[in-house]
Amino acid sequence: MKKIIIPKTVPRSKHREYLKNFKIATQGTGKMMMFAGDQRVEHLNDDFVGPGIPKEVADPKHFFEIAKEAHIGVFATQVGLMSRYSDICPKIPLIVKVNSKTNLVETSVRDPFSNRWLSMEDIIEFKKNSGLNIVGVGYTVYIGSAFEADSFGQAARICYKAHQEGLITVLWMYPRGKTIKNESDIHLLAGAAGVGLCVGADFIKINYPYKLHSKKTAEKYKEVVTAAGRSGVICVGGHKKDDKGFLEMLHSQINVSGTKGCAVGRNIYQRPVDQAIRMADAISAVTLHGYSVKDAYQILKGKKKLKAKKC
Repeated sequence: MKKIIIPKTVPRSKHREYLKNFKIATQGTGKMMMFAGDQRVEHLNDDFVGPGIPKEVADPKHFFEIAKEAHIGVFATQVGLMSRYSDICPKIPLIVKVNSKTNLVETSVRDPFSNRWLSMEDIIEFKKNSGLNIVGVGYTVYIGSAFEADSFGQAARICYKAHQEGLITVLWMYPRGKTIKNESDIHLLAGAAGVGLCVGADFIKINYPYKLHSKKTAEKYKEVVTAAGRSGVICVGGHKKDDKGFLEMLHSQINVSGTKGCAVGRNIYQRPVDQAIRMADAISAVTLHGYSVKDAYQILKGKKKLKAKKC
């Protein structure tokens, strides 16, 4: 891993804590494999019950049974789920999702705004009292929304306060609102990445134009990575996709576009726990450990094991 440049918002007394949390979150690689588990609010029950979705996925403990055995970097979810289920995997590195909203109010009705649920003081207290391995916080910003100024203010304050405690920060940066014509436009995504850098993110979770994926698309996506500067871009996984195709796109994002990882939810958890664990391992193999798509696919199929220590 390259030398970590510590933001000046981290006081000297917290440098060691920040470095520790950064190394844990990236498994010492400088890249992040985030297992995303905030969809119970964002998508309500749509991702957990329905055609082709195994029955076990409906139980919230499914998240934690996967996280317990899989080689993931961090698991991101809300405080309530952490507080109720983290006994299943008490040592797993966690990102607290500070805000979330449902998808019931469509953008055509009202521009999106996802208000903060808890203050940083609340989260710091929760970390201290719970003893959980909380390494950072996450927050969603909708650029282009009529409420973006409020989001920027909350996000900046959260990033600043998190750094003051030596925690890392991840911003979900989504172009969304009535004025946004194409949420996956690469030039617009680059603008969103630049905003995430300015607000103070260590990592920026952002869309990738999967429907247009090609080597040329991966090359063009370098604009997003460049705009993010010293903040690492991690691409969203999105809807469940063809397994090998998804691994190929992930490999291109990292090795062609230059992203610093991924944030994957449905492509992992919308399957039986044993398959979900293998898929998470395959994603980590590509993201964190430089495996080829061929070898990662063998891990998914259970024909190989990921040779890496669990955090």
